[in-house]
Amino acid sequence: MSKAAVDEVRLERLIPAPPEQLFALWVDPVQLAKWWAPDGHEMEVVTLEASPGGRWRNILRGADGGGMAVSGVFRVVDPPRRLAFSWAWEDERGEPGHETEVTVTFEPAPGGARPAVLHHRFATPAGRARHDRGWAASLDRLARLAGG
Repeated sequence: MSKAAVDEVRLERLIPAPPEQLFALWVDPVQLAKWWAPDGHEMEVVTLEASPGGRWRNILRGADGGGMAVSGVFRVVDPPRRLAFSWAWEDERGEPGHETEVTVTFEPAPGGARPAVLHHRFATPAGRARHDRGWAASLDRLARLAGG
């Protein structure tokens, strides 16, 4: 397996909505909570300060009601083109673990827009695989929400 295969997730979708609408679904906490989670889970948006240096924190809840917190800091907020932010799962004390980086671009495309996610700096292949599945499901949910 190449380093890139271990280190990063790259996914994109063609969604029948303009980049402005898709960008807004990423930075509005009410809308974000509707789609940003793998199937069978829900995301509680605790903090979302969508500006450079702004913090974000969410709790991913499973069917059993238990939750895992993930948080980070926005590096780039360039509406409606690009978002970049750090990402770290928190331990039971609320301390962030290994930090990864996410960049999302919103390219206009015939029939809508093509949001693309690059999530990289994974410590393990298993971590990368979990996030690949999670992002794929989340982008599918985003497409369903935006496609209305």
